[in-house]
Amino acid sequence: MPEHLRALIVILFLAGIAFHFARRLAGSWVSLPELARRRKLWFVLTLLAFLTQNFWAYAIVAAIVLAFTTKRESNRVALFFSLLFLIPPASAQIPGLGLINYFFALDHVRLLSLVVLLPAFFALWKDAGTLPFGRTWPDKLLALYLLLAIILSLRDSSVTGALRLAFYAFIDVLLPFYVASRAARDVARLKDAMCAFVVAALVLAIVGVFEMSRHWLLYGALIKALGLEWGYDLYLSRSNYLRASASTGQAIALGYVMAVAIGFYLYLQASTHNRLYRRLGGLLLVGGLIAPLSRGPWIGVAALLATYIATGSQAFRRLGMMALAGLVTLPLLAILPGGGKVIDLLPFIGSVEKGGITYREQIIANALIVIQRNPWFGSVDYLKTPEMEAMRQGQGIIDIVNTYVGIALSHGIIGLGLFVGFFAMTLIGIRKAMRTIPDKDVEMHRLGRALFATLTGILVIIATVSSITIIPVVYWSVAGLGVAYAQMVISARDQERRAKGVG
Repeated sequence: MPEHLRALIVILFLAGIAFHFARRLAGSWVSLPELARRRKLWFVLTLLAFLTQNFWAYAIVAAIVLAFTTKRESNRVALFFSLLFLIPPASAQIPGLGLINYFFALDHVRLLSLVVLLPAFFALWKDAGTLPFGRTWPDKLLALYLLLAIILSLRDSSVTGALRLAFYAFIDVLLPFYVASRAARDVARLKDAMCAFVVAALVLAIVGVFEMSRHWLLYGALIKALGLEWGYDLYLSRSNYLRASASTGQAIALGYVMAVAIGFYLYLQASTHNRLYRRLGGLLLVGGLIAPLSRGPWIGVAALLATYIATGSQAFRRLGMMALAGLVTLPLLAILPGGGKVIDLLPFIGSVEKGGITYREQIIANALIVIQRNPWFGSVDYLKTPEMEAMRQGQGIIDIVNTYVGIALSHGIIGLGLFVGFFAMTLIGIRKAMRTIPDKDVEMHRLGRALFATLTGILVIIATVSSITIIPVVYWSVAGLGVAYAQMVISARDQERRAKGVG
């Protein structure tokens, strides 16, 4: 039996366990019929991807299936999250029919954006009740950032290339952000979207734990079966353990998804009354976080948890308890069997692969030299500089393992300022909305805390990795949810003021 079919059997079995558990866990979060319908669609599309053995056959049939099923979908963002990690986002180019080299590269994420999010975009755009794009600071900064990127692309590409980049900016960035920021107009829709992400992450978590324990990347053979080539289906190990990646294609990307899911879970878990299921759900997500053995996401989760606690009630006491728990855990690990191996894997204090941390420090140091030559708008040939050439690794690549550094090199301080400013204004919007809610223990405040903490964790993690595979679409979407939350609170506050004025 071909490897990808053997992998399919395992994936279906593991996903069945994850979805069965998710049904028990998420029953109080969302409608069970909605959850069941998305689960069935996940299985149908997974079977389709593994059995067609051709990417274009999969894309065409999947588009037809999605076009029919999405008509009944009340929350397109939730459906998008449900299917986001279905298969790896390896791409294939749509031929240009002799007119141009190719129209654009299509992958699973872009297929979802075009079929699931694009109709929602047009519906929201026409809806008089939708906040027009450009009314918020994140809207303005994102538009400027994308416009700058398109203009700067003309330095080394044709008009056709710039148009293609503009199309990518629309479907990869603007669509997920806009739909997430405008469609989630109430707590129920926002909770549904977050639940869909967590359920999808639970599937990845159990797959990741299996991959690490069995030393088998389950989605690796699928790429070849679909006739695609991808540079991310490599077997990587750390301390003799396989670094799991599941359908994300890269270990750190899987850890990143788990970190976001943990952030969402901090809010969702309060709605689960069964303490056993609540704890098991958290443990499974932590297992999914550990399986990739990626230290950047571990640091991100630590920042996420600290932020979540700091924005809640009794912050100083709880932060102290968190710090004390960390101080007590390390000595215990040192004396427990196998605890030394765990400590060796930890960032900064561990001894395993310290070269990764050194490489990241050197990237920043060398990049600062290159950035100083073209500070405002970056350059197109920064990889050809002696400083960057010195960072070429054994695989023959120069890995810019820092999203901020990558943007500064290619788009300069102006581009980096717009990128950081977008997220800063999103965080400020969430924080301002939270401050209008005096009780820190009510659901609306906990929702803001979770979004604020999750986005903070994301911003920490992307300082340790470039924006590869599914990483960008997740942070644009989460930022969109943050904007939706801020607008939701503002709208509720304005309605309350009008009601009091009428009274």
